[in-house]
Amino acid sequence: MVVSIPLIASHDELSGAIAPLSVSLVIGAFVFGAAMQIADGCGSGTLYKAGLGNGFSLAVLPGFIAGSFLGAAHLDRWLALGSLPPVALPDHLGVAGTLAVQLAVLGAIAAWLWRKRVRTDTRWQGRAIYLGAVLLAAFAVLNLIIAGQPWGIVYGLGLWGAKIATWFGADLVANAFWGREAQQLHIQSSVLTDVTSVTNLGLLMGALIAANLRGHARPSTQASGKQWLVAVITGLVLGYTARLAFGCNVGAYFSGISTGSLHGWVWFAAAFAGSFIGIPLRHRLGLKA
Repeated sequence: MVVSIPLIASHDELSGAIAPLSVSLVIGAFVFGAAMQIADGCGSGTLYKAGLGNGFSLAVLPGFIAGSFLGAAHLDRWLALGSLPPVALPDHLGVAGTLAVQLAVLGAIAAWLWRKRVRTDTRWQGRAIYLGAVLLAAFAVLNLIIAGQPWGIVYGLGLWGAKIATWFGADLVANAFWGREAQQLHIQSSVLTDVTSVTNLGLLMGALIAANLRGHARPSTQASGKQWLVAVITGLVLGYTARLAFGCNVGAYFSGISTGSLHGWVWFAAAFAGSFIGIPLRHRLGLKA
């Protein structure tokens, strides 16, 4: 954020993850927040765990692809329910003002979490978590510089779905989203020409390599028929609602806030609220924590 916002402000060729404040954003993020608790992962989490060979995530992924494709195809109908223009905070507060406000809010959240932390919980201790955070920020900035846009997940998955639908004979030219010239070009071109697809594939491959290095590359498929069905349906919901909300934890929340878009904060609040529904639902469905 402290690097990306000034970069975007000083380089016209770079763009932020800016999206409108719409009814679809609130509904999509809320339902996505619930669904990601059931799936035990968002878009990036699904890709990562699928690459590790997690059977549940391997079942979630095709549903996510289909849902993202359908959500994009229906997005115009959802936007018709009501939408306010995008709000790029640097345009209103300036770069320094945006950084000051967002860092203050994030600092307050961090302080609250630190006070509420469970002393016996060791998952967030050690050097690895801090190293991971630094590397995540560094690679996000590199993605912005090289691709000219922030890191995203959901568009690439929807594009894979559009390619599959086209391969089966679907005509998407008349669709409000997939019929656009830029989208048609992506559908007709190699998947490797799409930045989001390349980073998605990198996530899958990186996780697979890590699993092989640890000797855990064999897929885990211990699940009941009910759990497989829940996985596919949850993936479909995740993909669909992520498109309504203009992204998932990465594209809307992480990239939205880090590039100064107000919709990133709205996404965070709605998804956080949805999580309170998703957590008990996960337990009711008999899924392991």
